[in-house]
Amino acid sequence: MPFKTRLKALYPEAIAETTNRQIQDLVDSYTSSIPSARHELSQADIVLICYADHVQSTGLSPLQTLWRFLESHVAGAINSVHILPFYPYSSDDGFSVIDYCQVDPNAGAWQDIMELAKNYRLMFDAVINHISQESSWFQGYLAGDEQFADYFVACPAEQDNLAVVRPRTLPLLTTFTTASGQEKHIWTTFSADQVDLNYRNPAVLLAVLEVLLFYLAQGARLLRLDAIAFLWKEPGTSCIHLPQTHEVIKLVRAVLSAVAPATIIITETNVPHEENVSYFGNGNDEAHLVYNFTLPPLLAHSMIQGNSTKLTNWAQSLSLPSDQVCFFNFTASHDGVGLRPVEGILTSGEITSLADTAQAHGGFVSFKRNEDDSQSPYELNCNYMDLLTDPNASDSLRVKRLLVSQAIMLAMPGVPGIYFHSLVGSSNDVEGVKRSGRYRSINREKLDYETLMSELQDDGSIRDQVFSALKSLLQIRKSDSAFHPFGGFEFPGLGDEVFAAVRLAPDKNRTVIAIHNLTDRDVTVTPQTNSRSFTDLVSGQELALSEITLRPYQFMWLVVGEK
Repeated sequence: MPFKTRLKALYPEAIAETTNRQIQDLVDSYTSSIPSARHELSQADIVLICYADHVQSTGLSPLQTLWRFLESHVAGAINSVHILPFYPYSSDDGFSVIDYCQVDPNAGAWQDIMELAKNYRLMFDAVINHISQESSWFQGYLAGDEQFADYFVACPAEQDNLAVVRPRTLPLLTTFTTASGQEKHIWTTFSADQVDLNYRNPAVLLAVLEVLLFYLAQGARLLRLDAIAFLWKEPGTSCIHLPQTHEVIKLVRAVLSAVAPATIIITETNVPHEENVSYFGNGNDEAHLVYNFTLPPLLAHSMIQGNSTKLTNWAQSLSLPSDQVCFFNFTASHDGVGLRPVEGILTSGEITSLADTAQAHGGFVSFKRNEDDSQSPYELNCNYMDLLTDPNASDSLRVKRLLVSQAIMLAMPGVPGIYFHSLVGSSNDVEGVKRSGRYRSINREKLDYETLMSELQDDGSIRDQVFSALKSLLQIRKSDSAFHPFGGFEFPGLGDEVFAAVRLAPDKNRTVIAIHNLTDRDVTVTPQTNSRSFTDLVSGQELALSEITLRPYQFMWLVVGEK
């Protein structure tokens, strides 16, 4: 096992040798308690992204209520669930973790997680760049506990950190006072309550590896490495995407694979596309899945403009380093729509226009601090349906535009993730922003289970229209081998009003041409194939035409030459 090779890239020889032995002991201690069977990804793998308490009901814990919703409404359409951080936390809706190995009692208990794991493949968050200042680790550090003496990154106040890439406008260093009265300037990339861990200390690496193995023992089959690009700190550098960070991820993969080969690692790096895909490594040694962060803002731009040119050009540039990795495609999440991933694809004017649209539709814009101390838009905080279409528009138009965006996401090569509020047709939670004072609350609303059920069962309501149509699309996608995450893909340019994706099953015996009208008018296209016989998977309609006309915002998934 290549543990030592990775460790030698991080630490001196003697420390690498000792740490290697400690990791091997850790691996041996978990091997018998974690299933080792492999799971081969397929088109049936569709992930629901949700908080543990997205739906709540009287008499049940939020996790039990989530299980109730899944079993009664999405079983058969979705086989995997990404439960956003469900650990005790002090801020940021879970991403400031107090205790990695406990379930927030307000959400439920480990038994609830284990019950969910019986029927669904679970993705856990590994929030391992930072930890809450209320954690026992950081409190031990402040108290002078030798165990935690080097767990965090203390810097001289005068240290030049101008080169450090900043994802927020908040200060990079936060001043804390130890129990002995000493002031420490501690690295806090994201907020004063999210204290960065010091991976220069191998004890930190070992502690984190034990947490990850514990997650596997509790039912995790996918691990999302949150904010992983910022993991390693090196004075005088940008402190993002450093070689040591990649080595740590490769080590994590090697360790987890030694215990549970079925484990899938997914990296969360909200950065420009070329930087993002670097986390695939050589295609066999780093992330199995990489979040496709460019898709949400670029798709929103294309929908708003009614023009697919830049989306098609970008899609045509997509490539993968091996047939063992793929993208994790999504449009909405608990965070906003990141704008850094479209740097170099959209002009600054187009990015500003997208931000203006978000604000005009009731959303907000978050900013980051640049190296020259200026600020620039970092993230759109807006429900995705409201970003695409003015909330004052008709329900019919809002539903059509959301559905075509989700159809495009589902047709992209890779594994799809659909956010809870997109699935159930939610809108901006402006009141939630007022209560919390945080822009990201706009798409994190907690819903009453009984109220949600009533709205989903209200024939013709916007929730019913969205939910019913998306469930149908999910069923279609999961049943068709052409959408296999490791299948072939092409993006023919069929005009700037249409986005087209050709998907090819791994055995090359089945082809689907997915065409999507991004405009409010009829569009006629000629699929680039010798066949003139198609079946539309969406409508079930059989077609024998050389030209196909799409109504406004209509999409077709055409099987070539067969029913």
